[in-house]
Amino acid sequence: MRGGQHQVLLLMRELREAGHDSLLLARAGAPLWHAAGSEKFEVQQATWKNVWRHSDSVDLVHAHDANAHTAAAIACRRPFIVSRRVAFSVKRSVFSKWKYGRAARFIAVSRFVARNLAEAGVASSRVDVIYDAVEPVSSPPRWTPEAPAVALASTDPQKGRELIESAAQLTRGKVLFSDNLQEDLQRASMFVYITKSEGLGSAALLALSFGVPVIASRIGGLPEIIEDGVSGILVDNEPKAIAAAMDRLFLDTRFAKQLIEQGRLRIQSQFTLERLCKETIECYRRALGR
Repeated sequence: MRGGQHQVLLLMRELREAGHDSLLLARAGAPLWHAAGSEKFEVQQATWKNVWRHSDSVDLVHAHDANAHTAAAIACRRPFIVSRRVAFSVKRSVFSKWKYGRAARFIAVSRFVARNLAEAGVASSRVDVIYDAVEPVSSPPRWTPEAPAVALASTDPQKGRELIESAAQLTRGKVLFSDNLQEDLQRASMFVYITKSEGLGSAALLALSFGVPVIASRIGGLPEIIEDGVSGILVDNEPKAIAAAMDRLFLDTRFAKQLIEQGRLRIQSQFTLERLCKETIECYRRALGR
């Protein structure tokens, strides 16, 4: 599952622990469909018909992506809120204005995304900024500078793989492009997250929770995760800058360990499951006027 789907599952788990029932509408056969079903959540197919039918028997509907937002705007019979995770600007068409006007509230994954909503005319009084959460890692792996740098194995042109490949040619270390961050971060000297657009950066949060120092683009919501030089390194999207940051982590073990410690503290203070659940429930209550 990608970051957004994983956040849905984490939230559903926390809501269940807090005593709230959830019904998930998802694409049949998708990873989230199977993951939620394996944890005994009720799952139905995400169709407009099911939005219409099931929304009448719940207190609130939570739409987690653009397609869900459209379906809720058209077919929902209860108040609904929308999570917005993406960094690009909101469309200004007549339909988009109508759709955004239908939601009771919005959850922005970062202050950067909240500003995008404000620029589109969504009143700040209807927006809550609620950061993603990561599960605590009970036994973080032992960090070593001899391990490879890890980056996402993404074909998305927005994810900047070509910049990392160019930077790798200028640095002393090797880069592993990973399809399984949960596994590969356990033996990583650093996580290099270069992107041209980012609402927040759940992959960067995952790396910090594993005790892996992060180099990330100075873009979108990433500066809300990483304080440059304290809990990670922010760089411009330029190969020489990326390579210089990588070399510093390969060579300066003391600095890398400082980033690891501060990164863990950042996760523990701002990106916990408890905070995600508490603030989401508060948003739900505001949407319901309670």
